[in-house]
Amino acid sequence: MSQHPASRVLSGVIIVAVCAATTVWGARAFADEAAAQSDSSATTSSKKPELKKELFAGKVVLLQDALKKRDIKVSDEMKLQAVLETKSSELIPIAADWRGRAFFQDSKLRERPVEIVGYRQPGNPYLQALVVYFFNKKGEREEFDYWCDICAIPMYEIKDCECCQGPSRHRYRPSTLPDYLFQQGAVKDRKPSSNEEPSANEPSSEKKPTP
Repeated sequence: MSQHPASRVLSGVIIVAVCAATTVWGARAFADEAAAQSDSSATTSSKKPELKKELFAGKVVLLQDALKKRDIKVSDEMKLQAVLETKSSELIPIAADWRGRAFFQDSKLRERPVEIVGYRQPGNPYLQALVVYFFNKKGEREEFDYWCDICAIPMYEIKDCECCQGPSRHRYRPSTLPDYLFQQGAVKDRKPSSNEEPSANEPSSEKKPTP
């Protein structure tokens, strides 16, 4: 039996409507799934693992000198690399970043007991320093930076004051280790961990230090 023309038109309209609705629904579902995946990826990538801050103790030396004592002869290309020599004789290279570059520039910061709060990234041997401590004649821990007496601002490398361009000096302030080291179990004792002889600090009237 042949279908009435009006019925055929109505059927065609219904089919087109159903197909359109299906297409729209599928597109929305695909878009929602893609958005969910994008949000998940963004959340995962934004959550970088927090680097654990640790306390490193020993003395800073130049790598070439440290290797020479170990019967390893290297060329002068390595003579300016500063490393932390721990009490167990491990050599940890120091990154010459905003806080660590002072060990490369200022010879007065080397060959003396030091404690460095910092961290190392996974797969990266370089120590990135955050806080630096030395010890006074009584063996008391003191935080170190460079200081301008005129502008009263701290600096973290050997140079003239960033404000007045005047001379800077070594500054030492009595200090204790940060609480977060104890909270995360990085250290258990607030006393200095170095059992070496403490070295005298620079006088407060000292002018700009020289490398």
